[in-house]
Amino acid sequence: MKRLATLFIATCVHFAGATGLESLESFVRTVKTGKADFVQTVTAPAKEGVATRSKTSSGSFEFARPGRFRFHYAKPFEQTIVADGQTLWVHDVDLNQVSARAQAQALGSTAAALITAAQDMAALKADFVLENQPDEDGQEWVQATPRAKDGTVQHLRVGFKAGQLSTLEMLDSFGQRSQVRFSAFQANVALAAARFQFKPPVGADVVRQ
Repeated sequence: MKRLATLFIATCVHFAGATGLESLESFVRTVKTGKADFVQTVTAPAKEGVATRSKTSSGSFEFARPGRFRFHYAKPFEQTIVADGQTLWVHDVDLNQVSARAQAQALGSTAAALITAAQDMAALKADFVLENQPDEDGQEWVQATPRAKDGTVQHLRVGFKAGQLSTLEMLDSFGQRSQVRFSAFQANVALAAARFQFKPPVGADVVRQ
């Protein structure tokens, strides 16, 4: 696939002085479905003779706990990523190309797993070391470091603002940084089951990994 997007991905109850961990716990406990718009910026590290480069994309995000989500990238290239609970589907629309991987294998300790997979904090702490971070940019932050050392994710940061999921950040082992900023977040909305189902378009090139 020419663009396998880095997977990222509000709490209804918020109280004054909440820490990042408290906001994350409230989010996991109380928010079972959600939808939002997003802007994602991926920044590659500078190399000898090559300056830092950034790419920006935007779209919409929906999820239903546990483990189902849909990212639709609208700009600059249309791409849809759907996790149905068993399989992770990635559809590059302009190429009419689809990849399919076992979801558990594909997600591992990614940001998408962090915010959509766990049903409680115990399950989340089994996969991540969670630490409060100082408030920054008007957000409460928590850092999540994968316990598994065989993936490419070094650590993740989740930001909450005014009681809502606001930002996801990821640093990978290649020094690439990804940031997703959410807007218009709606928690516990009714989402049709079909939003988390995917059928490859007729004529699409399907690669199963």
